[in-house]
Amino acid sequence: MSANSRLTIAAHALTWIGLYQRRGHEVATSEQIATSVNTNPVVIRRLLGEMRKAGLADSRRGAGAGWMLARDLAAITLLDVYQAIGAGPVFALHRATPDPECVVGRGLGPAMTAVYDDVEAALCRELANVTLEDVLRDVLRAA
Repeated sequence: MSANSRLTIAAHALTWIGLYQRRGHEVATSEQIATSVNTNPVVIRRLLGEMRKAGLADSRRGAGAGWMLARDLAAITLLDVYQAIGAGPVFALHRATPDPECVVGRGLGPAMTAVYDDVEAALCRELANVTLEDVLRDVLRAA
């Protein structure tokens, strides 16, 4: 099993666009962003398409095509990005139904669901408290 990096890549792309725009550029290409992320531009286009649907990014076609922020970095939280990528639940129950005759098999689902709901709520609270402006500040401080 590997961890999902879509939130990190989406936050990277949006933060990069924000910094690029602050430096006087109107739009950023998928290729430019992909170079920073070290991934294929198609990955960036797909993620930014999701960001566009969520109202976090916008795009321009034709001459001068590229991506721009739809909102200021200070108005985009990590929760906004998390919800935009449709990450789904952090944890899941068994894919197959456990043995209903087993006390653990029968009771584990409800017990774990309560824990997972609390974990998801805590995650969302934390993500809501961090803007991409905060992320950029920390990135620049570490540079």
